[in-house]
Amino acid sequence: MNALAAEPPSIGPRPRGGVLSINSYKQGASIIDGVENPIKVSANESPLGPSPRAKAAYLAAAESLCRYSDGTQMALREAIASVHRLDVQRIVCGNGSDEILSLLIRAYAGPGDDVVLSEHSFGMCRIHATAQGARVVIAPEPNLQISTSALLDAVTPATRIVILATPNNPPGTYLCASELKRLHAGLPGNVLLIVDSAYAEFVTAEDYDPGTGLVGSAENVIMTRTLSKLYGLAALRIGWAYGSHSIIDALQRIRTPFNTNGPGLAAATAAMLDRDYAARVRDHNSEWLKIMTRELTLIGLEPIPSVTNFLFVPFPDHAHGAEAAWNFLRLRGIIPRPVGAGGPQTHLRITIGLPEENRAVLDALGDFMRSTGDTPS
Repeated sequence: MNALAAEPPSIGPRPRGGVLSINSYKQGASIIDGVENPIKVSANESPLGPSPRAKAAYLAAAESLCRYSDGTQMALREAIASVHRLDVQRIVCGNGSDEILSLLIRAYAGPGDDVVLSEHSFGMCRIHATAQGARVVIAPEPNLQISTSALLDAVTPATRIVILATPNNPPGTYLCASELKRLHAGLPGNVLLIVDSAYAEFVTAEDYDPGTGLVGSAENVIMTRTLSKLYGLAALRIGWAYGSHSIIDALQRIRTPFNTNGPGLAAATAAMLDRDYAARVRDHNSEWLKIMTRELTLIGLEPIPSVTNFLFVPFPDHAHGAEAAWNFLRLRGIIPRPVGAGGPQTHLRITIGLPEENRAVLDALGDFMRSTGDTPS
């Protein structure tokens, strides 16, 4: 008999304990069985899609697929610096802002460290921190508003990172500039403050700072952004960050040299520079955010005031609860985002879509609120 065959089977390698405690992130649904082209308002994607210039740049880049992308990301970084009037040397790009958040947590936190998250921070931040072996501390958001006091109260001597999303998701609320300054002022200098501003381009409030103002005067702050939302490039996974030289240096040391793909960089650069198209998308969203808020209120729903490209809608009772509304909308061929792990289970998150999609949502919810809980015909 073969001696090796007599040995007990190996149990195989085991991941870190924290990894096995993680529940995988679930993206917004995109399919309804039996419905050919459902109305997808579950993922906060741009209904108008990318700039025609971005699409042209993407197609042109197909001629160079045999070449590695520019590891310095210089064209896109220069475009971002030009548009936002930033120092190009303090910008880094990533495979979505998600990758940048992951790199930041890798660089600054590990076993024995605390990572403080505002309650409605991006769910992947909790996953990244847990995978690193850090302890995640959640600061509550009373009345679905980011709380500076709650974040500061959560800080301990073991805290290495504080993360907040402003605007946050799913509520769609934001932390005003003065409170962001107060938060930073209350943190020890060795704590990294990450300001996740994925929805910054949609905000029109005068008292909003996406993080650029604070980064300009602080060594321990970094702002993350994305081209997935306003710019309609979700499939290409391009994000960017603006931080102090020391933080950017740490990121550059551990990021892979070709973490952003060539066609994605080309499309993102063209999209960033097409300011007329970006303004058109922003105007469309602003107009329909007001219409949807007003008309949902008229049918008895009261969406949380939002500064983003989505609405967070509470449902008032059992017969007209969030689960019943979700089922009703899906029977109409509409896919909203049910909120479970990321917020109250009494709400649905609904992305602003095309005009005909928004009208379909309003008509369906109007019928739902007039119903007695029965399924639609």
